[in-house]
Amino acid sequence: MKDKLHFSVWYLVAAFLIMWAVSALFFAPPPPKQISYSEFKSLLKTNKIEEVVLGDKIIRGILRSEDEKTRQGKEVTTVRVDDPKLIEELEGHSVKFAGRFDESWFKDFLLAWFLPMAIIFIIWMIAIKRMGPESGIMAIGKSKAKIYIDKDTGVTFNDVAGCDEAKEELKEIIDFLKTPQKYLDLGGKIPKGILLVGPPGTGKTLLAKAVAGEAKTPFFALSGSAFVEMFVGVGASRVRDLFAQAQEKAPCIIFIDELDALGKARIAAPIGGGHEERENTLNQLLAEMDGFDTQKGVIIMAATNRPEILDLALLRPGRFDRQVLVDRPDIKGREEILKVHAKGVKLSEAIDLKVLAARTPGFVGADLANVVNEAALLAARRDKKAVEMNDFEEAINRSIAGLEKKRKVMSKKEQEIIAYHETGHALVAESVPHADKVHRISIIPRGIAALGYTLQLPTEDRYLMTKSELLDKLAVFLGGRVAEETVFNEISTGAQNDLQRATDIARSMVKEYGMSERLGPIAFERDRRPLFLELGGIPKSEFSEETAKIIDEEVKKIISETYTRVKEIKKKKRDKLDIIAKLLLEKEVIEGDELRKIINSTPN
Repeated sequence: MKDKLHFSVWYLVAAFLIMWAVSALFFAPPPPKQISYSEFKSLLKTNKIEEVVLGDKIIRGILRSEDEKTRQGKEVTTVRVDDPKLIEELEGHSVKFAGRFDESWFKDFLLAWFLPMAIIFIIWMIAIKRMGPESGIMAIGKSKAKIYIDKDTGVTFNDVAGCDEAKEELKEIIDFLKTPQKYLDLGGKIPKGILLVGPPGTGKTLLAKAVAGEAKTPFFALSGSAFVEMFVGVGASRVRDLFAQAQEKAPCIIFIDELDALGKARIAAPIGGGHEERENTLNQLLAEMDGFDTQKGVIIMAATNRPEILDLALLRPGRFDRQVLVDRPDIKGREEILKVHAKGVKLSEAIDLKVLAARTPGFVGADLANVVNEAALLAARRDKKAVEMNDFEEAINRSIAGLEKKRKVMSKKEQEIIAYHETGHALVAESVPHADKVHRISIIPRGIAALGYTLQLPTEDRYLMTKSELLDKLAVFLGGRVAEETVFNEISTGAQNDLQRATDIARSMVKEYGMSERLGPIAFERDRRPLFLELGGIPKSEFSEETAKIIDEEVKKIISETYTRVKEIKKKKRDKLDIIAKLLLEKEVIEGDELRKIINSTPN
């Protein structure tokens, strides 16, 4: 392709030079007749010269035409001689004359025209070579998919952990790509599209690469945003080109990451005037998915963490008709993920990955990979030969709360308020029956806005929460605020985030979970959807103003009753509150076991 481009360009240059030479030879005007200076003077004296152009070295004269109708005279040239009386003679014979610089072929043609054009042409050629044959304006409609052939993905199921159910679902796809005939003989049709759904960082892209690596088939990977450009029609053209390439390399896998960038739901009157280009691209994708034949072995996979905003036409049977959930890993899955990421890390013999998995609830694969990397960096910074348990502890704390800011200067009064605030959270958490156990209390500032933190770790993975558990969780959030009020008879701004989260829990209990005795088992909250999915952009209220007032009253009642309950806990355990807070001011960090030892050993 490169040689073809090279020769075609030089053919163009050769054709240009030939046309220029032919034009100069056959279509240029005839050159003027050269005469001696004496002949020129004779013509001037006999009034046969009509006009004269005086150059530095050459005099160009136009003879009077004998034909009065055409008035077209012939041109003559002569070498200019030093003749002071020439101007007087020209005026005496009423000859029009003008001066000009002599034309230089070198200056006028080579420097002024040919050389700039040659420089521009050379720069253009260099740019074309660097871009390659697949670049340029003619390639704007080409697909930008990265193609991995056979084992080039470098990923198999051995590199994916924590999502065993998803891997089992996808093994059928791998088997079809390897041995499609046994399915076709029975008349079975493999799903055209598989949609991987799950929170960010759970390994959806990695899982898609592993499918291609296991099946040893070509793998087309690109993002949903790569289809849409500023030029109209480019997205649809790229979709067509992508499917055309895939049909040539079948059996293969097409993987579209972040499908929501391309497949958002189409609506009649979108805010801002519409997105016709994106919708045209989506229409083309829908048409291509209907048009290709799965018997050739082309499987479409896509990933998204926002399935609720996808167009329903994408999710109907015959398109993305199989959805595979790639959820947050449980404690066993987290342990397996830690094993995968710790393969190339030198670990101390005291490292227990089960304990680390238990201390990272809610972490996804990307979070755990970051924890392992942070722990290795911390160990290297401390000149250790192996990564130890305290390095992992610090890495987990960094992921949860942010970096420590020990140099942040605070007054003793502020430190005391923070100490009692965090002790209030911890004391309530250890006093109510359904709260998660406290793992650590710290008054060392971390992250952007955290002046201290109380870290709780669940004893097991939970998927449901009862009303009593929610009320205890709400009590823990209010513990810091109540502790400040109990000790200082004053409140600060430190409980802002706690109050927001407590209010969210209480409002969800009333509006979503039907946990209000006054309102009964009724849900007043629809599925939360972005504004642009609502018709006209304004969500409609589905309950009356009177009901809204009752909801507010019930939310306030739940928080008020819990606040009173927490006050009672603080009154009963005021001595423990003071002891723990003073110890926290002294040590800055108290571990959970030490906290429980103090609570159990100190009399009420």
